[in-house]
Amino acid sequence: MFKHRIFILLIVWAGNSLNLCEAQVLTLKQAIQTAMVNYPTLKAKANYVRSSQASVKEASREYLPDFTLSGQQDYGTVNGQNGPLYSYRGLTVSSSGPVLPDQSGNAAFGSLYLANINWDFFSFGRAKEKVKVARRILAQDSSDLSQETFEQQIRVAGAYLNLLAAQQLILAQQSNLERAMAVQKVVMARVKGQLNPGVDSSQANAEVSSAKIALTNSIDFEQERENDLAQLMGVPAQPFTLDTQFITRIPSSLGSAATVNPQDHPLLKFYRSRINVSEEETKYLRTYNYPTFSLFGVGQGRGSGFDYNYSAQFPDAYTHSYGQGVGIQRTNYLVGIGVTWNLTTPLRIHEQVAAQRFNSLGLADEYELIGQRLAAQRVLAETKIKNALDNYQEAPIQVKAASDAYLQKSVLYKNGLTTIIDLTQTLYVFNRAETDRDIAFNNVWQALLLKAAATGDWTLFINEF
Repeated sequence: MFKHRIFILLIVWAGNSLNLCEAQVLTLKQAIQTAMVNYPTLKAKANYVRSSQASVKEASREYLPDFTLSGQQDYGTVNGQNGPLYSYRGLTVSSSGPVLPDQSGNAAFGSLYLANINWDFFSFGRAKEKVKVARRILAQDSSDLSQETFEQQIRVAGAYLNLLAAQQLILAQQSNLERAMAVQKVVMARVKGQLNPGVDSSQANAEVSSAKIALTNSIDFEQERENDLAQLMGVPAQPFTLDTQFITRIPSSLGSAATVNPQDHPLLKFYRSRINVSEEETKYLRTYNYPTFSLFGVGQGRGSGFDYNYSAQFPDAYTHSYGQGVGIQRTNYLVGIGVTWNLTTPLRIHEQVAAQRFNSLGLADEYELIGQRLAAQRVLAETKIKNALDNYQEAPIQVKAASDAYLQKSVLYKNGLTTIIDLTQTLYVFNRAETDRDIAFNNVWQALLLKAAATGDWTLFINEF
Protein backbone atom coordinates (compact mmCIF):
# COMPACT_ATOMS: atom_id res chain seq x y z
CA MET A 1 0.00 0.00 0.00
CA PHE A 2 2.91 2.32 0.69
CA LYS A 3 4.15 1.79 -2.88
CA HIS A 4 0.73 2.63 -4.24
CA ARG A 5 0.67 5.91 -2.36
CA ILE A 6 4.15 6.78 -3.63
CA PHE A 7 2.87 6.08 -7.13
CA ILE A 8 -0.03 8.49 -6.65
CA LEU A 9 2.26 11.24 -5.40
CA LEU A 10 4.63 10.82 -8.33
CA ILE A 11 1.78 10.86 -10.84
CA VAL A 12 0.28 13.95 -9.28
CA TRP A 13 3.66 15.68 -9.32
CA ALA A 14 4.25 14.77 -12.97
CA GLY A 15 0.83 16.07 -13.99
CA ASN A 16 1.15 19.26 -11.96
CA SER A 17 -2.23 18.63 -10.46
CA LEU A 18 -1.32 19.68 -6.94
CA ASN A 19 -0.97 23.37 -6.25
CA LEU A 20 2.51 23.10 -4.76
CA CYS A 21 3.90 26.12 -2.95
CA GLU A 22 0.79 28.11 -3.88
CA ALA A 23 1.59 28.30 -7.60
CA GLN A 24 0.24 31.39 -9.32
CA VAL A 25 -3.18 30.85 -10.86
CA LEU A 26 -3.50 31.69 -14.56
CA THR A 27 -6.91 33.25 -15.21
CA LEU A 28 -8.63 33.11 -18.57
CA LYS A 29 -8.26 36.86 -19.10
CA GLN A 30 -4.54 36.67 -18.32
CA ALA A 31 -4.11 33.87 -20.84
CA ILE A 32 -5.89 35.88 -23.53
CA GLN A 33 -3.96 39.07 -22.78
CA THR A 34 -0.67 37.16 -22.98
CA ALA A 35 -1.68 35.71 -26.35
CA MET A 36 -2.63 39.16 -27.68
CA VAL A 37 0.87 40.40 -26.89
CA ASN A 38 2.96 37.36 -27.81
CA TYR A 39 1.26 35.45 -30.61
CA PRO A 40 3.40 35.82 -33.80
CA THR A 41 0.46 35.78 -36.23
CA LEU A 42 -1.09 38.80 -34.55
CA LYS A 43 2.26 40.59 -34.65
CA ALA A 44 2.60 39.81 -38.34
CA LYS A 45 -0.87 41.08 -39.21
CA ALA A 46 -0.28 44.24 -37.18
CA ASN A 47 2.83 44.87 -39.27
CA TYR A 48 0.80 44.30 -42.44
CA VAL A 49 -1.57 47.03 -41.27
CA ARG A 50 1.37 49.39 -40.74
CA SER A 51 2.64 48.52 -44.20
CA SER A 52 -0.76 49.34 -45.69
CA GLN A 53 -0.83 52.64 -43.83
CA ALA A 54 2.50 53.55 -45.41
CA SER A 55 1.17 52.46 -48.82
CA VAL A 56 -1.78 54.86 -48.45
CA LYS A 57 0.64 57.72 -47.81
CA GLU A 58 2.75 56.67 -50.78
CA ALA A 59 -0.30 56.50 -53.06
CA SER A 60 -1.44 59.94 -51.87
CA ARG A 61 1.91 61.37 -52.88
CA GLU A 62 1.77 59.70 -56.27
CA TYR A 63 -0.02 62.79 -57.63
CA LEU A 64 3.00 65.01 -56.89
CA PRO A 65 5.01 66.07 -59.97
CA ASP A 66 8.39 64.53 -60.73
CA PHE A 67 11.14 67.01 -59.94
CA THR A 68 14.58 65.88 -61.07
CA LEU A 69 17.94 67.56 -60.65
CA SER A 70 20.91 66.36 -62.68
CA GLY A 71 24.50 67.45 -62.99
CA GLN A 72 27.54 66.04 -64.76
CA GLN A 73 31.11 67.05 -65.43
CA ASP A 74 33.05 65.36 -68.23
CA TYR A 75 36.37 65.33 -69.95
CA GLY A 76 36.72 64.10 -73.52
CA THR A 77 36.99 64.83 -77.20
CA VAL A 78 34.29 66.32 -79.46
CA ASN A 79 34.93 64.72 -82.81
CA GLY A 80 31.75 64.92 -84.84
CA GLN A 81 30.64 63.14 -87.98
CA ASN A 82 27.74 63.59 -90.32
CA GLY A 83 25.48 60.55 -90.41
CA PRO A 84 22.50 58.88 -88.73
CA LEU A 85 22.77 57.62 -85.18
CA TYR A 86 20.47 55.62 -82.90
CA SER A 87 21.23 55.48 -79.20
CA TYR A 88 20.10 52.01 -78.18
CA ARG A 89 19.39 51.96 -74.47
CA GLY A 90 21.93 54.67 -73.75
CA LEU A 91 24.94 52.68 -74.95
CA THR A 92 26.45 55.58 -76.93
CA VAL A 93 27.88 58.96 -75.92
CA SER A 94 26.64 62.34 -77.10
CA SER A 95 29.68 64.28 -78.34
CA SER A 96 28.82 67.42 -80.31
CA GLY A 97 31.41 69.31 -82.27
CA PRO A 98 32.44 70.36 -85.76
CA VAL A 99 33.08 67.81 -88.45
CA LEU A 100 36.87 67.71 -88.89
CA PRO A 101 38.67 66.12 -91.83
CA ASP A 102 40.61 63.80 -89.51
CA GLN A 103 40.31 62.21 -86.08
CA SER A 104 41.39 64.69 -83.40
CA GLY A 105 42.70 64.01 -79.91
CA ASN A 106 41.85 67.48 -78.60
CA ALA A 107 39.96 67.17 -75.30
CA ALA A 108 38.54 69.58 -72.76
CA PHE A 109 36.19 69.66 -69.80
CA GLY A 110 32.43 70.07 -70.25
CA SER A 111 29.35 70.14 -68.03
CA LEU A 112 25.60 69.80 -68.15
CA TYR A 113 23.13 70.78 -65.42
CA LEU A 114 19.42 70.06 -65.62
CA ALA A 115 16.29 70.72 -63.60
CA ASN A 116 13.23 68.86 -64.87
CA ILE A 117 9.60 68.89 -63.77
CA ASN A 118 7.01 66.50 -65.16
CA TRP A 119 3.46 66.42 -63.79
CA ASP A 120 0.68 64.13 -64.98
CA PHE A 121 -1.94 66.61 -63.86
CA PHE A 122 -4.98 64.88 -65.32
CA SER A 123 -5.51 61.18 -65.97
CA PHE A 124 -9.27 60.78 -65.47
CA GLY A 125 -9.05 60.07 -61.75
CA ARG A 126 -6.28 57.47 -61.90
CA ALA A 127 -4.33 58.91 -58.99
CA LYS A 128 -7.45 59.18 -56.81
CA GLU A 129 -8.46 55.62 -57.62
CA LYS A 130 -5.01 54.41 -56.67
CA VAL A 131 -5.38 56.10 -53.29
CA LYS A 132 -8.81 54.52 -52.85
CA VAL A 133 -7.38 51.08 -53.65
CA ALA A 134 -4.63 51.61 -51.06
CA ARG A 135 -7.23 52.62 -48.49
CA ARG A 136 -9.36 49.59 -49.29
CA ILE A 137 -6.31 47.37 -48.80
CA LEU A 138 -5.66 49.09 -45.47
CA ALA A 139 -9.27 48.41 -44.45
CA GLN A 140 -8.86 44.78 -45.55
CA ASP A 141 -5.68 44.32 -43.53
CA SER A 142 -7.29 46.00 -40.52
CA SER A 143 -10.29 43.67 -40.83
CA ASP A 144 -7.92 40.74 -41.15
CA LEU A 145 -6.20 41.77 -37.92
CA SER A 146 -9.57 42.20 -36.17
CA GLN A 147 -10.87 38.81 -37.22
CA GLU A 148 -7.56 37.13 -36.37
CA THR A 149 -7.68 38.76 -32.94
CA PHE A 150 -11.26 37.55 -32.46
CA GLU A 151 -10.41 34.02 -33.58
CA GLN A 152 -7.31 33.95 -31.39
CA GLN A 153 -9.39 34.92 -28.38
CA ILE A 154 -11.79 32.08 -29.17
CA ARG A 155 -8.92 29.63 -29.68
CA VAL A 156 -7.22 30.58 -26.41
CA ALA A 157 -10.51 30.36 -24.48
CA GLY A 158 -11.23 26.95 -26.02
CA ALA A 159 -7.73 25.70 -25.19
CA TYR A 160 -8.12 27.01 -21.65
CA LEU A 161 -11.41 25.17 -21.17
CA ASN A 162 -9.94 22.00 -22.68
CA LEU A 163 -7.00 22.13 -20.29
CA LEU A 164 -9.33 22.79 -17.39
CA ALA A 165 -11.39 19.75 -18.37
CA ALA A 166 -8.21 17.66 -18.57
CA GLN A 167 -7.17 18.73 -15.08
CA GLN A 168 -10.65 17.98 -13.73
CA LEU A 169 -10.47 14.52 -15.27
CA ILE A 170 -7.16 13.92 -13.52
CA LEU A 171 -8.82 14.62 -10.19
CA ALA A 172 -11.58 12.17 -11.08
CA GLN A 173 -9.01 9.50 -12.03
CA GLN A 174 -7.09 10.13 -8.81
CA SER A 175 -10.27 9.57 -6.81
CA ASN A 176 -10.95 6.45 -8.83
CA LEU A 177 -7.46 5.12 -8.12
CA GLU A 178 -7.85 5.79 -4.39
CA ARG A 179 -11.17 3.91 -4.36
CA ALA A 180 -9.63 1.02 -6.29
CA MET A 181 -6.78 0.85 -3.79
CA ALA A 182 -9.24 0.94 -0.88
CA VAL A 183 -11.16 -1.96 -2.44
CA GLN A 184 -7.87 -3.77 -3.00
CA LYS A 185 -7.01 -3.39 0.69
CA VAL A 186 -10.35 -4.86 1.75
CA VAL A 187 -10.07 -7.71 -0.75
CA MET A 188 -6.54 -8.61 0.33
CA ALA A 189 -7.63 -8.73 3.96
CA ARG A 190 -10.60 -10.97 3.21
CA VAL A 191 -8.52 -13.25 0.98
CA LYS A 192 -5.86 -13.61 3.68
CA GLY A 193 -8.59 -14.46 6.14
CA GLN A 194 -9.88 -17.05 3.65
CA LEU A 195 -13.23 -15.29 3.54
CA ASN A 196 -13.03 -14.80 -0.23
CA PRO A 197 -11.36 -16.79 -2.99
CA GLY A 198 -7.86 -15.79 -4.15
CA VAL A 199 -9.17 -14.80 -7.56
CA ASP A 200 -10.75 -11.75 -5.93
CA SER A 201 -7.29 -10.37 -5.21
CA SER A 202 -6.37 -10.74 -8.87
CA GLN A 203 -9.52 -8.86 -9.84
CA ALA A 204 -8.70 -6.11 -7.35
CA ASN A 205 -5.13 -5.85 -8.59
CA ALA A 206 -6.39 -5.57 -12.15
CA GLU A 207 -8.73 -2.73 -11.17
CA VAL A 208 -5.86 -0.85 -9.50
CA SER A 209 -3.67 -1.28 -12.57
CA SER A 210 -6.51 -0.12 -14.79
CA ALA A 211 -7.01 2.97 -12.59
CA LYS A 212 -3.28 3.74 -12.77
CA ILE A 213 -3.31 3.50 -16.56
CA ALA A 214 -6.39 5.74 -16.75
CA LEU A 215 -4.66 8.30 -14.53
CA THR A 216 -1.49 8.22 -16.60
CA ASN A 217 -3.49 8.65 -19.80
CA SER A 218 -5.32 11.60 -18.24
CA ILE A 219 -2.00 13.21 -17.34
CA ASP A 220 -0.74 12.65 -20.87
CA PHE A 221 -3.88 14.30 -22.21
CA GLU A 222 -3.40 17.21 -19.81
CA GLN A 223 0.18 17.73 -20.97
CA GLU A 224 -0.98 17.86 -24.59
CA ARG A 225 -3.58 20.50 -23.71
CA GLU A 226 -0.95 22.48 -21.78
CA ASN A 227 1.23 22.43 -24.86
CA ASP A 228 -1.67 23.66 -27.01
CA LEU A 229 -2.41 26.54 -24.65
CA ALA A 230 1.27 27.52 -24.40
CA GLN A 231 1.56 27.67 -28.20
CA LEU A 232 -1.52 29.86 -28.50
CA MET A 233 -0.21 32.16 -25.77
CA GLY A 234 3.18 32.40 -27.46
CA VAL A 235 5.07 31.20 -24.37
CA PRO A 236 7.29 28.15 -23.73
CA ALA A 237 5.51 24.91 -22.88
CA GLN A 238 4.97 24.69 -19.14
CA PRO A 239 2.49 23.47 -16.50
CA PHE A 240 -0.41 25.83 -15.77
CA THR A 241 -2.52 26.20 -12.64
CA LEU A 242 -5.93 27.36 -13.85
CA ASP A 243 -8.85 29.15 -12.26
CA THR A 244 -11.55 26.64 -11.31
CA GLN A 245 -13.93 28.96 -9.47
CA PHE A 246 -16.28 29.55 -12.39
CA ILE A 247 -16.61 26.07 -13.86
CA THR A 248 -19.40 24.76 -11.58
CA ARG A 249 -21.79 27.67 -12.14
CA ILE A 250 -24.05 28.41 -15.09
CA PRO A 251 -23.10 31.51 -17.15
CA SER A 252 -25.64 34.28 -16.81
CA SER A 253 -25.49 35.17 -20.53
CA LEU A 254 -26.48 31.75 -21.87
CA GLY A 255 -29.91 33.00 -22.87
CA SER A 256 -28.81 36.50 -23.85
CA ALA A 257 -29.11 37.68 -27.43
CA ALA A 258 -26.00 38.78 -29.29
CA THR A 259 -25.47 42.53 -29.57
CA VAL A 260 -23.56 42.20 -32.87
CA ASN A 261 -25.44 42.16 -36.17
CA PRO A 262 -24.74 39.03 -38.24
CA GLN A 263 -23.27 41.19 -41.03
CA ASP A 264 -20.81 42.71 -38.53
CA HIS A 265 -19.22 39.39 -37.60
CA PRO A 266 -15.42 39.93 -37.79
CA LEU A 267 -15.00 37.12 -40.31
CA LEU A 268 -17.77 38.46 -42.58
CA LYS A 269 -16.34 41.97 -42.37
CA PHE A 270 -12.99 40.62 -43.53
CA TYR A 271 -14.53 38.83 -46.50
CA ARG A 272 -16.56 41.96 -47.31
CA SER A 273 -13.34 43.99 -47.33
CA ARG A 274 -11.81 41.60 -49.85
CA ILE A 275 -14.74 42.26 -52.18
CA ASN A 276 -14.33 46.02 -51.69
CA VAL A 277 -10.65 45.84 -52.65
CA SER A 278 -11.44 43.87 -55.81
CA GLU A 279 -14.20 46.27 -56.85
CA GLU A 280 -11.97 49.29 -56.28
CA GLU A 281 -9.17 47.69 -58.29
CA THR A 282 -11.68 47.27 -61.14
CA LYS A 283 -12.39 51.00 -61.10
CA TYR A 284 -8.67 51.74 -61.00
CA LEU A 285 -7.97 49.53 -64.01
CA ARG A 286 -10.65 51.32 -66.05
CA THR A 287 -8.78 54.62 -65.73
CA TYR A 288 -6.05 53.20 -67.99
CA ASN A 289 -8.50 53.33 -70.89
CA TYR A 290 -8.02 57.10 -71.07
CA PRO A 291 -5.10 59.37 -71.99
CA THR A 292 -2.78 61.16 -69.58
CA PHE A 293 -2.26 64.92 -69.76
CA SER A 294 1.11 66.19 -68.59
CA LEU A 295 2.85 69.47 -67.87
CA PHE A 296 6.62 69.58 -68.17
CA GLY A 297 9.44 72.04 -67.91
CA VAL A 298 13.21 71.86 -68.25
CA GLY A 299 15.95 74.29 -67.26
CA GLN A 300 19.40 73.58 -68.69
CA GLY A 301 22.87 74.98 -68.14
CA ARG A 302 25.91 73.92 -70.17
CA GLY A 303 29.61 74.58 -70.06
CA SER A 304 32.48 73.58 -72.37
CA GLY A 305 36.22 74.02 -72.66
CA PHE A 306 35.85 74.32 -76.44
CA ASP A 307 35.40 77.87 -77.75
CA TYR A 308 32.56 78.86 -80.03
CA ASN A 309 34.90 79.06 -83.05
CA TYR A 310 36.54 75.67 -82.57
CA SER A 311 36.74 74.15 -86.09
CA ALA A 312 39.12 72.89 -88.69
CA GLN A 313 40.29 76.49 -89.24
CA PHE A 314 40.84 77.10 -85.53
CA PRO A 315 41.84 73.70 -84.02
CA ASP A 316 43.49 75.37 -81.01
CA ALA A 317 40.33 77.18 -79.83
CA TYR A 318 39.90 75.10 -76.68
CA THR A 319 41.39 74.94 -73.20
CA HIS A 320 42.25 72.19 -70.72
CA SER A 321 41.13 74.40 -67.84
CA TYR A 322 38.78 72.58 -65.50
CA GLY A 323 37.23 75.77 -64.16
CA GLN A 324 36.34 77.11 -67.60
CA GLY A 325 35.00 73.75 -68.74
CA VAL A 326 32.59 73.10 -65.89
CA GLY A 327 31.14 76.58 -65.54
CA ILE A 328 27.76 77.50 -66.99
CA GLN A 329 28.16 79.35 -70.26
CA ARG A 330 24.83 78.74 -71.98
CA THR A 331 21.32 78.28 -70.55
CA ASN A 332 18.08 77.06 -72.07
CA TYR A 333 14.57 76.46 -70.81
CA LEU A 334 11.57 74.60 -72.12
CA VAL A 335 7.97 74.39 -70.94
CA GLY A 336 5.08 72.55 -72.51
CA ILE A 337 1.98 70.45 -72.21
CA GLY A 338 1.56 66.97 -73.62
CA VAL A 339 -0.86 64.10 -73.89
CA THR A 340 -0.04 60.41 -73.99
CA TRP A 341 -2.52 57.78 -75.09
CA ASN A 342 -1.66 54.25 -76.05
CA LEU A 343 -4.59 53.30 -78.26
CA THR A 344 -4.03 49.56 -77.78
CA THR A 345 -4.19 49.80 -73.99
CA PRO A 346 -8.04 49.58 -73.84
CA LEU A 347 -7.83 46.21 -75.60
CA ARG A 348 -5.65 44.84 -72.80
CA ILE A 349 -7.46 46.64 -70.00
CA HIS A 350 -10.81 45.22 -71.12
CA GLU A 351 -9.68 41.69 -70.30
CA GLN A 352 -8.02 42.75 -67.05
CA VAL A 353 -11.26 44.40 -65.96
CA ALA A 354 -13.20 41.27 -66.90
CA ALA A 355 -10.78 39.11 -64.89
CA GLN A 356 -11.09 41.42 -61.90
CA ARG A 357 -14.88 41.36 -62.13
CA PHE A 358 -14.90 37.56 -62.05
CA ASN A 359 -12.56 37.73 -59.07
CA SER A 360 -15.10 39.95 -57.29
CA LEU A 361 -17.86 37.46 -58.06
CA GLY A 362 -15.75 34.64 -56.65
CA LEU A 363 -15.09 36.61 -53.47
CA ALA A 364 -18.82 37.30 -53.17
CA ASP A 365 -19.50 33.56 -53.39
CA GLU A 366 -16.99 32.94 -50.59
CA TYR A 367 -18.68 35.67 -48.55
CA GLU A 368 -22.04 33.94 -49.01
CA LEU A 369 -20.55 30.58 -47.97
CA ILE A 370 -19.09 32.04 -44.77
CA GLY A 371 -22.45 33.64 -44.00
CA GLN A 372 -24.21 30.30 -44.39
CA ARG A 373 -21.68 28.55 -42.16
CA LEU A 374 -22.02 31.16 -39.44
CA ALA A 375 -25.82 30.95 -39.60
CA ALA A 376 -25.60 27.17 -39.17
CA GLN A 377 -23.18 27.59 -36.28
CA ARG A 378 -25.57 29.97 -34.53
CA VAL A 379 -28.31 27.37 -34.71
CA LEU A 380 -25.90 24.68 -33.53
CA ALA A 381 -24.74 26.86 -30.64
CA GLU A 382 -28.29 27.20 -29.32
CA THR A 383 -28.74 23.44 -29.57
CA LYS A 384 -25.45 22.84 -27.78
CA ILE A 385 -26.49 25.19 -24.99
CA LYS A 386 -29.78 23.36 -24.48
CA ASN A 387 -28.10 19.95 -24.45
CA ALA A 388 -25.31 21.14 -22.16
CA LEU A 389 -27.82 22.52 -19.68
CA ASP A 390 -29.77 19.24 -19.70
CA ASN A 391 -26.60 17.29 -18.96
CA TYR A 392 -25.58 19.85 -16.34
CA GLN A 393 -28.82 19.15 -14.47
CA GLU A 394 -28.51 15.37 -14.77
CA ALA A 395 -24.83 15.01 -13.90
CA PRO A 396 -25.13 15.51 -10.11
CA ILE A 397 -28.01 13.02 -9.99
CA GLN A 398 -25.88 10.44 -11.77
CA VAL A 399 -22.94 11.03 -9.41
CA LYS A 400 -25.16 10.76 -6.31
CA ALA A 401 -26.71 7.51 -7.51
CA ALA A 402 -23.33 6.03 -8.48
CA SER A 403 -21.86 7.05 -5.12
CA ASP A 404 -24.71 5.43 -3.23
CA ALA A 405 -24.41 2.26 -5.28
CA TYR A 406 -20.67 2.06 -4.69
CA LEU A 407 -21.08 2.62 -0.97
CA GLN A 408 -23.76 -0.06 -0.79
CA LYS A 409 -21.77 -2.66 -2.72
CA SER A 410 -18.65 -1.84 -0.73
CA VAL A 411 -20.44 -2.49 2.55
CA LEU A 412 -22.05 -5.65 1.19
CA TYR A 413 -18.70 -6.95 -0.03
CA LYS A 414 -17.03 -6.28 3.30
CA ASN A 415 -19.75 -8.43 4.90
CA GLY A 416 -19.49 -11.16 2.29
CA LEU A 417 -22.92 -10.44 0.78
CA THR A 418 -21.86 -9.64 -2.80
CA THR A 419 -19.13 -10.52 -5.27
CA ILE A 420 -16.06 -8.62 -6.39
CA ILE A 421 -17.61 -8.35 -9.85
CA ASP A 422 -20.59 -6.39 -8.52
CA LEU A 423 -18.28 -4.13 -6.52
CA THR A 424 -15.90 -3.37 -9.41
CA GLN A 425 -18.88 -2.70 -11.64
CA THR A 426 -20.08 0.04 -9.28
CA LEU A 427 -16.52 1.30 -9.11
CA TYR A 428 -16.54 1.72 -12.88
CA VAL A 429 -19.98 3.38 -12.87
CA PHE A 430 -18.89 5.80 -10.15
CA ASN A 431 -15.79 6.83 -12.12
CA ARG A 432 -17.83 7.29 -15.30
CA ALA A 433 -20.36 9.44 -13.42
CA GLU A 434 -17.65 11.74 -12.07
CA THR A 435 -16.11 12.01 -15.53
CA ASP A 436 -19.48 12.79 -17.09
CA ARG A 437 -20.11 15.45 -14.45
CA ASP A 438 -16.83 17.24 -15.14
CA ILE A 439 -17.42 17.09 -18.89
CA ALA A 440 -21.01 18.35 -18.49
CA PHE A 441 -19.92 21.34 -16.42
CA ASN A 442 -17.20 22.19 -18.94
CA ASN A 443 -19.53 21.75 -21.92
CA VAL A 444 -21.81 24.51 -20.65
CA TRP A 445 -18.97 26.98 -21.04
CA GLN A 446 -17.87 25.43 -24.31
CA ALA A 447 -21.41 25.95 -25.64
CA LEU A 448 -21.36 29.62 -24.61
CA LEU A 449 -17.97 30.01 -26.32
CA LEU A 450 -19.39 28.46 -29.49
CA LYS A 451 -22.26 30.95 -29.37
CA ALA A 452 -19.81 33.85 -29.02
CA ALA A 453 -17.78 32.53 -31.95
CA ALA A 454 -20.84 32.06 -34.16
CA THR A 455 -22.40 35.46 -33.40
CA GLY A 456 -19.17 37.45 -33.37
CA ASP A 457 -20.06 38.83 -29.94
CA TRP A 458 -17.00 38.19 -27.77
CA THR A 459 -18.54 40.05 -24.82
CA LEU A 460 -21.12 37.27 -24.42
CA PHE A 461 -18.32 35.05 -23.13
CA ILE A 462 -15.63 37.30 -21.70
CA ASN A 463 -18.03 39.41 -19.57
CA GLU A 464 -18.63 36.30 -17.46
CA PHE A 465 -15.13 36.65 -16.01
